[in-house]
Amino acid sequence: MPKHEILPKGKVDELLERYKIHLRQLPLIKSSDPAAKAIGAKPEDVIKITRISQTAGEAVVYRYVIKG
Repeated sequence: MPKHEILPKGKVDELLERYKIHLRQLPLIKSSDPAAKAIGAKPEDVIKITRISQTAGEAVVYRYVIKG
């Protein structure tokens, strides 16, 4: 399973500013997702997911946690 971690509030603000986006423009993940549950993610958190990629070496994606 890829590494999942909850992004601190300050890092969320940096992420949104860097890409000039709003929270709701991030891909979504439900709080009931097994990976989100495993790290204790709650609705309105942002999760950073780091995957090993054969082409990029490491791929980082972000998900906005919603109720569910």
